[in-house]
Amino acid sequence: MPENRNPSLPPAASLPPAAAVPPAVPEASGVDLARVALRAAKEQARARGAAAQEKRQARRGGGLRSGARADGRDPLPLGAAINRLITERGWETPAAVGGVMGRWPQIVGEGLANHCVPERYDEDERVLTVQCDSTAWATQLRLLAPRLVARLNEDLGQGTVRLLKVQGPSAPRKGFGPLRAPGSTGPGDTYG
Repeated sequence: MPENRNPSLPPAASLPPAAAVPPAVPEASGVDLARVALRAAKEQARARGAAAQEKRQARRGGGLRSGARADGRDPLPLGAAINRLITERGWETPAAVGGVMGRWPQIVGEGLANHCVPERYDEDERVLTVQCDSTAWATQLRLLAPRLVARLNEDLGQGTVRLLKVQGPSAPRKGFGPLRAPGSTGPGDTYG
């Protein structure tokens, strides 16, 4: 134990522990009390003012008014608004496929695009249906289908198009000519 060098101080063992001595709390003077009262009064006035401001805004039609700086209530450019709507509604895939239908000649080439047209896209089955104007072009497109599906998936995102359904030309509609009898099913019912 170190030796006490100042004879006027009591030895360290005779001092009470620090926890036993209560800290000295200064008494609040008049100036300190005035500061505390002023701070409380300012906070109450601020709260009353905010409540009155909210009431005035509610009477004027509610809410905050738009200011000089951009915020979430400002109008959006048309492209940004459409992109936000597409994202919120989950229309990304149909919109992308619709873009492919618009860019069909660039994707498949002018020669093929002149004879084959995309008709519809089934989002659940992920099938793109294409209508061709002749059976020869339908056969050609069926042979190119795996490469075309890969190209579409590369452009739209993997797995967007699973199958390319190719339809040939439709048969001519069975029309009614001027020499038909009403209720007739064709030449077969005239003999018999």
